[in-house]
Amino acid sequence: MNNLSFTLIGVFGALLYMRKAISCGDISSFVLYSRKFSGPINEIANIYGELQSALSAAERVFRLLDEIPEPPDRPGASEIVSTEGNIELKKVCFGYSKDKIILKNLSLYAPGGSLIAIVGPTGAGKTTLINLLMRFYDIDSGEITLDGKSIYDLTRRSLRLSYAMVLQDTWLFNGTVYDNIAYGKENVTREQVLAAGKAAKIDSFVKRLPKGYDTVINDDATNISKGQKQLITIARAMLMDSKMLILDEATSNVDTRTEIRIQDAMRELMRNKTCFIVAHRLSTIQNADCILVMRDGNVVESGTHDALLAQKGFYSELFYSQFE
Repeated sequence: MNNLSFTLIGVFGALLYMRKAISCGDISSFVLYSRKFSGPINEIANIYGELQSALSAAERVFRLLDEIPEPPDRPGASEIVSTEGNIELKKVCFGYSKDKIILKNLSLYAPGGSLIAIVGPTGAGKTTLINLLMRFYDIDSGEITLDGKSIYDLTRRSLRLSYAMVLQDTWLFNGTVYDNIAYGKENVTREQVLAAGKAAKIDSFVKRLPKGYDTVINDDATNISKGQKQLITIARAMLMDSKMLILDEATSNVDTRTEIRIQDAMRELMRNKTCFIVAHRLSTIQNADCILVMRDGNVVESGTHDALLAQKGFYSELFYSQFE
């Protein structure tokens, strides 16, 4: 609006000035009148834009408020005091809607301290399986047990606290490096945070930051690299010292050199824990005790890396397709 009015005043003012119909002072007056005229219009446009943003935000807030709360724990559900990490699924069926079943009669057993890798194409049900282990969703049929006890006889809070997670999308908040690591555990000491940093191999780069562990990470964490962000989340998971661990595409967004550093940190993190790794880079899970190959909600193959390659089945196709 401002640019259009200035343009019109400039063009017509110049023509009239050349014909000596108006003076430069008259043109200046018209410019001032134009600003006074267009100012309120611009204000109305800005307010309208802010109202639209507020309405969109309110819609998301009300959608969250309308979400059905999680059902309460069963009467007599017990807290997990300690666990060996033995996890078993027996003929588990689940679908986000009744007409679309994602997992169909899925069975698996993960003994304590084992490394289970879950691979398969997009939409095969890998992340869905992880969500069921932590009871973000309830299964339609079948059974999931932890140390021989149904997870539905355990409180949700204690079950979820028994898992540590490192996800593809790192989540860091505006605060110091120390605060971001310490977020993984209540009443933690500084010595424990520093020990977790050393174990996750971030101690050297953190000490090079302006204030070390007291350096503030900004809102979008742009003052550190992707690999460094991932290593901080690994340090946070180490601090939790849970018996079960979930790694969901933890190295998919980093370069090969950074991936090697992260894998070194993850090996330390996975020690003596029951680990579930969701991976697309199959080169990262070759040492898994068992690889579950999922397709259309079913485990179509399972075994070690070498055994699955020898079968020359679907896993073999996935593995060699990454080098084409």
